[in-house]
Amino acid sequence: MTEHVVDVAGLSRRFGQKVALDEVSFVASAGRIYGLVGANGAGKTTLIKHLLGLLRAKSGSVRVFGRDPVRDPVGVLRRVGYLSEERELPEWMRIDELMRYTQAYHPSWDMGYADDLLDTFNLDRAKKVKELSKGMRAQTGLVAAVAHRPDLLILDEPSTGLDAVVRKDILDAIIRTVADDGRTVIFSSHLLEEVERMSDHVTMIHNGRVALEGSVESIRDAHQRSSVTFAERLDEAPKIDGALSTEGGGRSWSVVHNGSIERFRQSVAQLGGEVVQSRDATLEEIFIARVGRGRLSAEAE
Repeated sequence: MTEHVVDVAGLSRRFGQKVALDEVSFVASAGRIYGLVGANGAGKTTLIKHLLGLLRAKSGSVRVFGRDPVRDPVGVLRRVGYLSEERELPEWMRIDELMRYTQAYHPSWDMGYADDLLDTFNLDRAKKVKELSKGMRAQTGLVAAVAHRPDLLILDEPSTGLDAVVRKDILDAIIRTVADDGRTVIFSSHLLEEVERMSDHVTMIHNGRVALEGSVESIRDAHQRSSVTFAERLDEAPKIDGALSTEGGGRSWSVVHNGSIERFRQSVAQLGGEVVQSRDATLEEIFIARVGRGRLSAEAE
């Protein structure tokens, strides 16, 4: 059996009275991109910190490359690349100095690959980190994270606060990392459209628990968004089998639902309505239906 790159089983974590993770299980295999989605405080970063060995599992187990990242940090971290949301880089270093500094910790460092990415991002090697814009800082941090060609690349909100062009450059580099080398990427993001476009597999975390997980294709196939009309006006949202969220008013309603589409149609018909149109729901629509629009809006802000 192929060893999982990441294997988390029954992981729970509390900070005082707050439950940060509650019986979370998560596995990742080589050559795939895994998206973690969830609102602020859902538990995404706490999970990532356990993978990096920054937090010790109090309940459950965490294995990365079959090792405990707390007990064997060298054995794990030498094969991991990491970019945090804060882009924590030494302000006083020039970009070229940062590359040489990072290279010293990684015997597998590929300076040709680093130079290629620096050129792609059009980064001036003589510039100091403190002089970089937010986008340049993120690009520089990504180069430092991937140039040693890690077997596992972990990105915590890599696109936060970046414009569309820089986000595309970063995401293209992530895709290239996987496509070229068959490595594994785990990234958390509140930009659900990007997660949907980038990921092979998605794990949705809500209040410290896994609310939904699976391949992007299977999740979308299992959820539809349907437009429904009724013969008479309704004063409140109809109660339809499989409905996760319902919006609208009067005779016209829009419903995100799961389960059998035929069962859904029958339920609508029993209430005196008909399904006008159905399509696969987007990941963002599924997230809002399960977690709530308010939580998504807060995360985006």
